[in-house]
Amino acid sequence: MNLNKLIFTNNACYKAGRKITPRGIMVHSTGANNPWLKRYVGPDDGKLGRNQYNNHWNQPMNREVCCHAFIGKLADGSVATYQVLPWDHRGWHAGGSANNTHIGFEICEDGLSDRTYFDKVYREAVELCAYLCRQYGLTEKNIICHSEGHAQGIASNHGDVMHWFPKHGKSMDTFRAAVKAELAASGNTGSGSGTSQLYRVRKSWGDAASQKGAFRVLDNAKRCADGNPGYSVFDESGKVVYTGKTSAPVYTTYTVKRGDSLWAIASRLLGKGTRYTEIKKLNGLTSNIIYAGQVLKIPNK
Repeated sequence: MNLNKLIFTNNACYKAGRKITPRGIMVHSTGANNPWLKRYVGPDDGKLGRNQYNNHWNQPMNREVCCHAFIGKLADGSVATYQVLPWDHRGWHAGGSANNTHIGFEICEDGLSDRTYFDKVYREAVELCAYLCRQYGLTEKNIICHSEGHAQGIASNHGDVMHWFPKHGKSMDTFRAAVKAELAASGNTGSGSGTSQLYRVRKSWGDAASQKGAFRVLDNAKRCADGNPGYSVFDESGKVVYTGKTSAPVYTTYTVKRGDSLWAIASRLLGKGTRYTEIKKLNGLTSNIIYAGQVLKIPNK
């Protein structure tokens, strides 16, 4: 699992400040052909990429919607999870009483036919549910999807995820079975043995609010720590297994001036115009078009 955190402090749901005791997990999918996390999660943290329409959910909105996490693609095409509300915060995801009892997360849909993408987000969702079960003493029996919630009378009339999973030979029963297997692999103790070990990137073990992510692959956790000076990698017992680099961040910022081009900026600041591709990648740009006043991240030389 590639777990990251970007709390929606500007969403009205977060500002409402209501808490719950999680008794279940509700699986949702977005219902739109857009697998990119930046559509919903923002602002760009250097991994999400820039949302050119600025229509992410971390801002005042005219709809009362907010889940606890999203699963989808980062700017580099890899799949990740972003926690956007504290897990014990009352979300606005179910459209019914499940908001008072369930953690809800959304899987970003694509065109529903890409098996490779589906397998990746399906696995990420299984691992997220196992992680939450360990955190709150739940089991796979406490997991439902939105359409199941409607059938139980605790959620609004939505069809997710049963309009998608069966297209790839999966159902909520197979999903729950996969979560059960994931929990069994670690004894459902939260001790994180074997492949269920999670490496957490924090300033200190006791400062859970500072957590930048939780990773199954140690090298990924190390890279996260290196990109955040002052952070270390902790195993599930709280032991430091890696201390991140204390050097300056890997980029500086530059405000675009009228007449600038990516080539000119790269040539002037990095000494070689062809390095403009690094600036594009770092900022999640999909074209060479930039605007006066735009703030760009510039790789250190």
